[in-house]
Amino acid sequence: MQVQSIDRVDHITPEDFRKHYYETRKPLIITGLSKQWPAFKKWTWEYFKSIVGDRTVGVYNNERAGAKTLVNGADEYITFGQYLDMVSKGPVQLRIFLFNIFQHAPQLTGDFKWPDELAKGFLKKYPMLFVGGGGSVAHMHYDIDLSHIFHTQFVGRKRVLLLENSQSELIYRMPMTVESAANFVGWAEQLDENRYPALKYAKAYTTVLEHGDSMFMPGGYWHHMEYLEGGFAMSLRALDQSLSGKLNGLYHIAGLRSVNNLLIKMAPEWWYHYKRKVATQRAEKAMRRLMA
Repeated sequence: MQVQSIDRVDHITPEDFRKHYYETRKPLIITGLSKQWPAFKKWTWEYFKSIVGDRTVGVYNNERAGAKTLVNGADEYITFGQYLDMVSKGPVQLRIFLFNIFQHAPQLTGDFKWPDELAKGFLKKYPMLFVGGGGSVAHMHYDIDLSHIFHTQFVGRKRVLLLENSQSELIYRMPMTVESAANFVGWAEQLDENRYPALKYAKAYTTVLEHGDSMFMPGGYWHHMEYLEGGFAMSLRALDQSLSGKLNGLYHIAGLRSVNNLLIKMAPEWWYHYKRKVATQRAEKAMRRLMA
């Protein structure tokens, strides 16, 4: 795989951001965006536990989804406080994603500033928290609504791997899903290019997110995240401003996900293996085109 570092800046003007990153759909790390927010110092494990520790959350382990696993099906449900206690005691390979903590504690929305000067169309009812214990993994996928994401890390470090959506065939995208059949766990040390040879031709970006780093991830970008330490981040989502982008996002949510879940219920074993077979066939065709 051909990997380069994501660009980093402390600050950027709205004009430069739109010209060089938003319009070209190129990721960027802005290190100074969150440093003036109250959340930068205020948001800690202890603070979150004190205000929403009694809320029930779905947690996800590191196992890849099996044949009968529906999209976004949690592995277990516990209170947020119980989960934070587990994380604070040491490495735990469990994570939480799409937790709208702000519905339970709306006062938190006063602790950060929406970057309206950089993008339009923010879904201001849906800021989301992503939490993971050390060693937990968010496997390679892209967000089904195709929103642009501003993802700010608050506690802990997280290694990120990003690929533009045009790389889908080379990373073994499975049909009717936003998931890759390839395994990217531990990719920085060893990537299984023998089993997945098309990965050799994929072009990717990487970085390690640390406290205060805000990552702009354009809509449709594939991402794989590994928590090097227990930590949490917040994602602010902005809809694509084009009509085609909005319609594509609607198709993904209302059509693609529904068909995938229906087939999982009707023929789980057949569909599980068929998706992987098609992903391999498409990757082989993509390789032949590149080598022609």
